[in-house]
Parts: sequence; structure tokens; C-alpha cells
Amino acid sequence: MSAGDAAELPEQVVLELRRIATELLGNISSYADDMLGYILERVPEAGADDELRGLTLGSCSSNLEAALSMVRHGIDVDAASAPVTALEHARAMAARGYSVDVMLRFYRMGHAYFSSRVLTEITRVMPDPALALSVVSNLQGFAFAYVDRISSEVAAEYVAELDRIQNRARAARTDAVRGLIAGDKVDVGRAERALSHRLTGWQTAFVCWTDRDDADLLRVGATLGAHLGALHPLLVPDGAQALWGWVATARAPGLTREDFAPLAGRIPRTVRISIGMPALGPAGFRDSHAQAQRGRRIIELAGHVAQVTPYAEMALVDLMSGDVNLARGFVATELGALAARGRREDEERRTLLAVLDAQGGLAAAAEELGVHRNTVLQRVRRAEERIGHPSTERVVEVHTALRLARALGTVVLSPEAPRD
Repeated sequence: MSAGDAAELPEQVVLELRRIATELLGNISSYADDMLGYILERVPEAGADDELRGLTLGSCSSNLEAALSMVRHGIDVDAASAPVTALEHARAMAARGYSVDVMLRFYRMGHAYFSSRVLTEITRVMPDPALALSVVSNLQGFAFAYVDRISSEVAAEYVAELDRIQNRARAARTDAVRGLIAGDKVDVGRAERALSHRLTGWQTAFVCWTDRDDADLLRVGATLGAHLGALHPLLVPDGAQALWGWVATARAPGLTREDFAPLAGRIPRTVRISIGMPALGPAGFRDSHAQAQRGRRIIELAGHVAQVTPYAEMALVDLMSGDVNLARGFVATELGALAARGRREDEERRTLLAVLDAQGGLAAAAEELGVHRNTVLQRVRRAEERIGHPSTERVVEVHTALRLARALGTVVLSPEAPRD
């Protein structure tokens, strides 16, 4: 009911509106208790605990008093603002995790109570049906406008409180993650509560990243976490194009390439994932993450195309490639001419690596490479000629150099040798 509306109403209707409002204000405590019971029957969440029940009653009372006082004194509904208890009620609902719809249903039910109880009582005590209809119609219109205005304010306060809660939770989570990664002494129980993540058992960390803005890394992290055995992995965005993740499991998950075969097609092609080795407890949380980060460095350095790469496959390369120049010199020294870029050299390196992986077994290497045994023998001989000595000499060094060359490619290889 606006000021304009009140000015246009017959004087008798205005007088009755103010008289009725005054009478209702005299019984505000009784109506508030009755409204509370009405609402709790339909919105039981509003009385989930004593404190919230008290705020719900306070909001009923303060809103009824505010609305009826405005009618009594002819105040425009546009001047209405949410009572302090109503705003505190909205904050309490947000703090307890109730949805905004539950909170707003409180106001819809409050309006329904006003319509079904208060306005019905007015028609009963007013003998003139026409006058009663006019009074009820105007009060109904005012009540609707009041609830519409107040519910917008409390919804805005609910959202603001939810943002404050989430910001505090994010800050606490960030502090806990940073403390664990830094190796600080942390209260494990408090950290677990802040992270909603168990720090006992096996901790397996992973890092996801992309160069695209349209990849849903949180979904990727959830998919990977479920695959590793955790339906609710700890996921922490690292900027817009990277994500840190951890899973806590009772047993160490399998991390071979075969273990990740079921993920094929479920991860966007633009996303790369590095996975640390499982380790126990808070120290494992830190160490596995450090491995995943170092694995990312190797993957980016070498330009790997595999979508999911366990750190175990890169541990030796990581150890040997802290100084790229040193790694490049090591490869050149151990492989000689075999360290050159080129299709033939690549074939020979891959073949010799397969033989050494098979501990000298030519047949096993041939099966791994999908070529004839004689082809393997020929390539090994040519590789030995480029190295300058049999592959049975300096086996550990040659094997390590071949792994570095396989993992880092052109980063450690010398320019392609000229062909005759």
C-alpha cells in the first residue's frame, strides 16, 4: 500500500485499516507464537536448534510488528526495510547450510499465515461485508508488497553471508594446504576439518593443467579422484588453467599406464596430468605433491603427449635433469653419435633401450617393438657403432642416457648429423 493508494481510499477504510492494525499490534506476541507454529509445521528447518528457533520467532515478531506499524501510521511500503532479527535469521540459515529456497519459504509461509489466520479473523469481526472486503484486500496487497521487498533484502544478506563463509573456508583451506606443503608443524585434526580431507593413510597427489580456458579442471579432478578410489578428492585451483588434487585411500592405488587405460576418452585432450607416488600421512601429502609438480616440469620440458603420466616413470629423469645442461652433456658423452636427432638414430635408441629394459633379451625387445628379431639385432649393432663400444659396457650409464633421451627428446639431443 503506497502513499498514493492510501490517499485514494475512502476515509472509513483508512480508519478501519489503522484500527485493525492497532488491535493486531496489541496481540503481536500471541500472533508471533502462532505464526512460528504454523511455519515450523511446513518449514521444520527453521527450528532445527534452539538458537535458530529463537531467531525464527524473533523474525516473525519483528516483521509482524514492522508491517502492522507501517499500516497503523500510514507509512509507504517502499520505506520498509528488513528488521535486524530478520537479517540475523538469514545469516543463521546460511551458516547452517540451508538453501536460499528454504530460507525464502519461511517468508512465503509467513505470508500464507497472515492470509489464512489474520485476515480471516478480520472478516469475522467486521459486520459490514463490503467494508471488510476492502480492508482485507488492502491489507493483503500491503502484506504481499512488504514480503516481496523484505524477502529480497534477506536473500541478499543470505548470499552475502554465504560468500563470507565460503571465503573464510577457502582461506582456511589455503592456509592448511600451504602449511602442509611447506612442511610446517600443523594440527592434523584442524587441518583435516579445514580441508574436509583425511590426512591419515595413503596420500596421492596430482596436478592437472591446460592451455585452454574452456576445460573443466574440477570435473577432471573429480573423475581422476574417483578412479583412484576417492569420491571426494581434495581439489585446489592453481589459477585458471591448473589444479592441484589429493586423494586419501586405505591402500596405495595402482599407478601404471594400464591402470589409467579406463580414463581414455573421459579426460579432454587438452588436459595433462602428472601424478605423484603414494606416500603415508601429512609428509606423504607434501612429498607426493612435490613429485607431481616435478613431473609436470619434465612433461612440459619434453613436450610429452601422454595425458596421464605417473611420476614413477619420470623419477630417474627428474633426478638427472635438474641441470639440463649437465643432462645434455651426460647424454652426449654416453651415447656419442647416437645422441644426434634423426629418424634412424631414434629407431636405434628406442631399440637399444628396449633390449636393455629386457636385460639383453632380443626376442622380448622385438615383441615390445613389433619388429623381427633380426631387425633388433641390426639396429643394436648400428647403435653400438655410434656409441663406440658394446652395449654390455657401461650398461647403467648407457641405459640412463637412453632414458633421458627418450623422456626429454630434443632438449638433450644434439642437432641432426649430416647424411652422406
